[in-house]
Amino acid sequence: MIKEFKKAKICVLKLDIIDYGKAHEFQKHLVQERIEGRISDHLILLQHKPVITMGRSGGNSNILVSESMLEASGISIYEIERGGDVTYHGPGQLTGYPIMDLRYYRKDVHWYLRQLEEVIIRVLARYNIEGRRVEGYTGVWVGEEKIAAIGVAIKRWVTYHGFAFNVYPNMSHFKLINPCGIIDRDVTSLEKLLGYKVSIDTIKDCLAESFADVFDVETEFADLPIPL
Repeated sequence: MIKEFKKAKICVLKLDIIDYGKAHEFQKHLVQERIEGRISDHLILLQHKPVITMGRSGGNSNILVSESMLEASGISIYEIERGGDVTYHGPGQLTGYPIMDLRYYRKDVHWYLRQLEEVIIRVLARYNIEGRRVEGYTGVWVGEEKIAAIGVAIKRWVTYHGFAFNVYPNMSHFKLINPCGIIDRDVTSLEKLLGYKVSIDTIKDCLAESFADVFDVETEFADLPIPL
């Protein structure tokens, strides 16, 4: 008798606009739960209130305005433990945080980064947009413009942080920084490329499907396990 192979499952949480600090703490809570084997892998999909995050290789020189000016615009700054430089998050940008134990996939951070890029590339392909990688950089590009930033952290082979996909964010906010520390290339959005706005909920569903295909897992949707 042939045994049927069962795919691994990942729990997808589709949230709304969440304060960055609260979402960061929630990630760390889930990471610890995953390390201890109390939960399965998770994929958190959400948006943030306007915020600038600075990764381990970030520097204040890539923030182009004063902190007081950012505060006046309602934009906060967080220094965090992910890789990468300075990144903007805000409404209209879909941010994804996979909480995954790579021991059950491949213990290879570079492989994991390429897989996250592939997820975004496949979502873009649904809209007949050719996403691509650029040698020497992490993320996804359309032509010479970046549409998705990626920065991750790993704790005992459990992933957190993740990707930020520009669906229809306030593009003027990217002028406040050198996104990802890059000064000679611009950023773009799905809305700019298509000429019309696609709902975040539609992109969440597309992304969850692409994620399942790329990582060869089954998705299941669940309610939020703890309040944010």
